[in-house]
Amino acid sequence: MATTVMAGAVEGVDGVEVQVEVDLVRRLPRVTVVGLPASAVKESTERVRSAILASGLDFPKQRVTINLAPADVRKDGTAFDLPIALGVLAAAGVVPEASLEGVMAVGELSLTGALRDVPGALPLALLARQRGVKALILPQSCAGQGAVVPELNVLAAATLADVVEWLNGKGALKKASFVAEPRPPFVGDLADVRGQALARRALEIAAAGGHNLLLIGAPGSGKTMLASRLAGLLPPMTFEEAIETTRVHSVAGLLPANVGLLEQRPFRAPHHSISPAGLLGGASLRPGELSLAHHGVLFLDELPEFSRGTLEQLRSPLERREVVIARSAGAVTLPAGCMLVAAANPCPCGFLGHPLKPCRCGDAMLQRYRQRLSGPLLDRIDLCVRVEPVESEDLFSERRRETSAEVRARVTAARRAQTERYKGLALHNNAMLDGPGCREAAQATPAALRLLRDTMERLNLSARACDRVLKVARTIADLDGVARVDLEHIAEAAAFRAQDSVDAREGL
Repeated sequence: MATTVMAGAVEGVDGVEVQVEVDLVRRLPRVTVVGLPASAVKESTERVRSAILASGLDFPKQRVTINLAPADVRKDGTAFDLPIALGVLAAAGVVPEASLEGVMAVGELSLTGALRDVPGALPLALLARQRGVKALILPQSCAGQGAVVPELNVLAAATLADVVEWLNGKGALKKASFVAEPRPPFVGDLADVRGQALARRALEIAAAGGHNLLLIGAPGSGKTMLASRLAGLLPPMTFEEAIETTRVHSVAGLLPANVGLLEQRPFRAPHHSISPAGLLGGASLRPGELSLAHHGVLFLDELPEFSRGTLEQLRSPLERREVVIARSAGAVTLPAGCMLVAAANPCPCGFLGHPLKPCRCGDAMLQRYRQRLSGPLLDRIDLCVRVEPVESEDLFSERRRETSAEVRARVTAARRAQTERYKGLALHNNAMLDGPGCREAAQATPAALRLLRDTMERLNLSARACDRVLKVARTIADLDGVARVDLEHIAEAAAFRAQDSVDAREGL
C-alpha cells in the first residue's frame, strides 16, 4: 500500500497542492519518479538517497516508485526532496504513517541531510493554511516566510534527522517566527532637488494617486534624481500589500535570508537591454521586473532605448495591472500593480530646446526617435513633465525646500481619502479607476466638465486619455482635501497631458 505525504508546487505566485505517493515493491532495487517531473525532481532521488544514508538511516533495497499527483501538473524545483524522503522512510517503516497525517513538508536536501532554502515558501504557506494542515515543515532559512501567515503552525527544521525524530516523537522542532525586513532610510530626500517646481509637483500627484509618470529633459537636468526620490513619497504598505509583495519576491528567490516580510515598497530599475521575458516573466513562468515592482515603482531610464517590442508588451499589463503568461508549460497570471516612472531625452543628442547647447538632430532623426514610443503606450501614461535645466540661481540658492517627509504626509492623507472612498471595492488608488468609476468618483462640477470637453477637443485626446485627465484631477482634488473636482483641478491635470501633445520637432 502506498504512503502519501502532502507537498506543494508553485505556479506563478500561487501554491498548488501535490501529493507525494511512495510504494515499495520486492523487486530489484530501482527508483522511479512519475507524474510529470522536471529534471530537478528526477535528480532528487540521488539527493534523497545520500541524505537518508548520511542521517544514519537505511535506504530501502527494493523497487521504489514515487508518484507526484496530480499527474497532469508539471513539477519543478527541489522542494520535493523532503516529502519524497519522508515518504520513502514511512513506506519502509522508519516513520509512522499516522504521524504524517495533516503535515505538509517542503525543502531541498543536501547530500549530508541538511535542509536548504527553497523559493516560494510564502505561497506554499498560504496554500497550507487554505488546506487546513496542522503543521507545515520548512527549512530553517526560509521558515520565517511561512510564519508570516496567521493561524498556521510553521515548524523550522535544520536537517532530515530532526524531522524524523519529531515524527517519531523523540524530538521537537522549533516553531518559526517571522522577522520583518528592517526599513532602511530612503536614499536621497526631495529636499536635495534644486528648482524643478513643476517636476516636484508631478511627483507628489503621481505618488498620491498611483499614476504613471514620464519625465522628459536634457541630460543632467535631474530626471533620474527625481525618479529615485519617488519611493520616499509613497505611504507605508498595508499588511495585505506587504504579503502580496513578499509573495512575489519569495517565488523569485529574492528575499534576504531569515526575512519573512518586506515592508519597504519595491523600486525596480532594470537596464534598457532587458528582454521581454525579463521584464514581464519568462518561459519558467517566474515573475519579471514588472511583477517584482508590485505595489512599488518600476523605473525605466532612457525609455526610448528599450526595444520597441519590449515596451509594446507593457500596454496590456499597465491597463489590467496583471501579466498573463501562456507557455507550453501552462498559463499563469502574475500581479503587476505598480507605478511606471520613465525618463527620456527630448531627442537623440538630448539637447533639443536646451538654452545653451544647440540640438544637432535633423527632422528625420527626431521622427525616428519619437516613433520608438507608440501612441497607445504614451496614452497609458497619466503625467508628462518637461524637466528643464536647473538655473544657476536655483542651484546655489539656500532657500529651504520641502522634504520628502512633508510631501509624504500630504500623499498619505490623499491615499487615506481614496481608501475610504473605495471601501469595499477592489481598488487602492485613483489610478485603478475605470471610465465609469472615474466619472462617478470625480463628482466634477459643470464648469470642470466643460473644460474637460474643450481640452479633449483642443488636444485631440482619446477617450482613455480623457479619463486619465479626470483621474489625475481627482487626485489633485484629494490633495486639496475637497470632495468635488473643480475647474482648477482639470486645468492642472490637462496641463500635464498637454506636455505630451506637442510637435515632433519639440521632442517626445
